[in-house]
Amino acid sequence: MEKNNFKEIKRVLWIIMFANIIIAFIKIVIGTLANSSSIVADGFHSITDGSSNIIGLIGVGIAAKPIDEEHPYGHKKYETLTGLFIVGMLVFIGGKIIIDGINKFMHPVRPEITTISLIVMLVTLCINIFITKYEYKRGLELKSTILISDSMHTKSDVFVTIGVIIAVSAIKLGVSPLIDSFASVVVAIFIFHSAYEIFRAASDILVDSIAVEAGTIKEITMSQKSVKGVHKIRSRGTIEDMHIDMHVLADSRMSLEESHKLTHEIQDALRKEFNNNADVIVHLEPYRENMNNRAT
Repeated sequence: MEKNNFKEIKRVLWIIMFANIIIAFIKIVIGTLANSSSIVADGFHSITDGSSNIIGLIGVGIAAKPIDEEHPYGHKKYETLTGLFIVGMLVFIGGKIIIDGINKFMHPVRPEITTISLIVMLVTLCINIFITKYEYKRGLELKSTILISDSMHTKSDVFVTIGVIIAVSAIKLGVSPLIDSFASVVVAIFIFHSAYEIFRAASDILVDSIAVEAGTIKEITMSQKSVKGVHKIRSRGTIEDMHIDMHVLADSRMSLEESHKLTHEIQDALRKEFNNNADVIVHLEPYRENMNNRAT
């Protein structure tokens, strides 16, 4: 990833962080004044959004460091590693919300929901929807796993806020205040789900799960006219930090110069398809008409 990309990712994270902090503050104040545990829980959920932005900024700052002797592949995985810190934070917040929700369930208090508080919640919902779409779009453009993961986190906040608005509206219409406690527990479930999604995405990268389908790599490689077969295809990494290696069968009568040219043609074709900075290693093997084709 280019250095300018890291700067742009940081800029996006700063913008999203301040927006999330403002939204969280508004929700917590409204929830406290209205004595609504679900709105307060939603506010804490928004705090986790802002906190994850801070963690993301730290991770991106480390990931931007250049290659050194101890890190010959760079520091890009630190961006992914920050996702695990976000997971831990989400689990902690989710547990706290469930405990508070149970306490409110055992000692219910009818929230004082006003029309103004509902309007403010609707406004914060619209802001969250905009933030989610903006961050996800920028994540795709910048090929940033932290922005894409964080947008998934913020997206869960959208659904949580919708649920809270429905719950407090029901209370205003005369439904039992117990629904407020129930709604706060639902918020916690969404938080746990967000934690799971982020954990799964981050762990797949950290344990070097497949990055691209082998069939796709084989198809692109076989499209080069001098390639006779492909096997032992492997890939790992992320969109912006992809590593691919394979064994390619080619005519044994090719000169060193021709072999070198073929290697570059394969690398260029794969980089054009996936990522211009992808690390592609091609191991050429001699191909003979009477040998068994080991390509898979």
